[in-house]
Amino acid sequence: MMVSSEASPWAKSGGLADVVGALPIALAQSGHPVAVVIPRYMHAQEAPAQRVLSGLPILLGSASYDVSVWEMSSGGVTTYFIENAGLYGREGLYGDRYGDYGDNHIRFALLCKAALEISRLLFQADIFHCHDWQAGLVPVYLKTSAAVDPTFLNTKTITTIHNLGYQGIFKSGVMRDISLPGWLYRSDLLEFWGDISLLKGGLVFSDALTTVSRKYAEEIQTPEYGFGMDGLLRARRGSLTGIINGVDYDRWNPQTDPAIPVHYSASDLAGKQACKRELLREMGLPEAAMKRPLLGIVSRFASQKGFDLIGDIAWDLFEDDVSLVVLGNGESRYEEMFQTLVSHFPEKVALQIGYNDRLAHRIEAGSDIFLMPSRYEPCGLNQIYSLRYGTVPVVRATGGLDDTISDLPGSQTGFKFTDYNGRALLGTIRAACAAWTDRKWWTSMMIRGMRQDFSWAASAAEYSRLYSLLHPSTA
Repeated sequence: MMVSSEASPWAKSGGLADVVGALPIALAQSGHPVAVVIPRYMHAQEAPAQRVLSGLPILLGSASYDVSVWEMSSGGVTTYFIENAGLYGREGLYGDRYGDYGDNHIRFALLCKAALEISRLLFQADIFHCHDWQAGLVPVYLKTSAAVDPTFLNTKTITTIHNLGYQGIFKSGVMRDISLPGWLYRSDLLEFWGDISLLKGGLVFSDALTTVSRKYAEEIQTPEYGFGMDGLLRARRGSLTGIINGVDYDRWNPQTDPAIPVHYSASDLAGKQACKRELLREMGLPEAAMKRPLLGIVSRFASQKGFDLIGDIAWDLFEDDVSLVVLGNGESRYEEMFQTLVSHFPEKVALQIGYNDRLAHRIEAGSDIFLMPSRYEPCGLNQIYSLRYGTVPVVRATGGLDDTISDLPGSQTGFKFTDYNGRALLGTIRAACAAWTDRKWWTSMMIRGMRQDFSWAASAAEYSRLYSLLHPSTA
């Protein structure tokens, strides 16, 4: 049973939703009975689900919350939606324009408690697979309040860290409200710098831990990337596995993608030039840009993503014969930075603020080079999409970017830099642009990247092996 705050397409703010939308289907195809439990947010009410439980009381502290459970089956996976209008019937998943919701600890404690009730009543789980801090209390409840419940006698738990930067930190005073006994407030348990961390609960009490790339599994055991959890993760290194995320090639495939103007493949690349020309027209860049490398960015505008480096080098970069198209939104300082670049270099830089899924596909298809200079990147998906679209990635050698992109002679699929500074990024972009002029060599690298396979089948097989080690009945 997957427990998550997101699952595509019903609730999505980032890559977590894509994982929980695709991994269960791949597991089901390999023979596992799989269920997913998520909240029934406002937009999830569009799902074709049927109500199977009503008025189910969930106790948290001194309060009782009535929930309904809705069920839907698709792709061999049963999805259960937890409904409580007061907690989940809101516009945002985690907050609004004023910030995070003040009762998020209750909202996601309720999700965890409800998942246990669903396992008791509707789908008896051998393994709870818990995603990020929002599901971190499932292992805690199983080892505390549910420890003597025979329903869960042989149940095992896995917590997957999608991004260690989000830890579910709350004041210690909320423990009573979410049914946590006071003895858990210890530095080796849930206490975290005077507060409590729900993610830490999952990391301490789960039987196994995973994260979304091998390199990130190593990085989070260091002070630089550990966000204060590195000591705990080093202590649990024997239980920690890095498994790279897969991608959905049914959605991200230039041979069949309905969002791009012309289809193409590794054996027939002619359509890629047509996609570039149409992208330039759509974004308002001149036809002359066909004769220079076109860089693409599709991203949240966050400090994690390395946009400060782009700000450091922009004036030097756009003295070169390059163009850039950008799609994204987020921190206002980066939105303003890109808007400033558009105003100073209108013939070379184009920007769309917001998120547009179809445009994201067209940027992948029409760009020559895709930029991901992340400070850290647990897995990353866009660099994998870029490979399939023949758009050569320029990435920082961190996390999943390092695992998925090769810069070795004979197997090169992209360009990497290590030092986190603008000089290193600029040098790597210039190396890529210089290589772009050698069309025969560049085309061979494009084709090599397009033939890489990061489908969910391989990732699901690794999870299956982990499940069988934890619970032999799942083998």
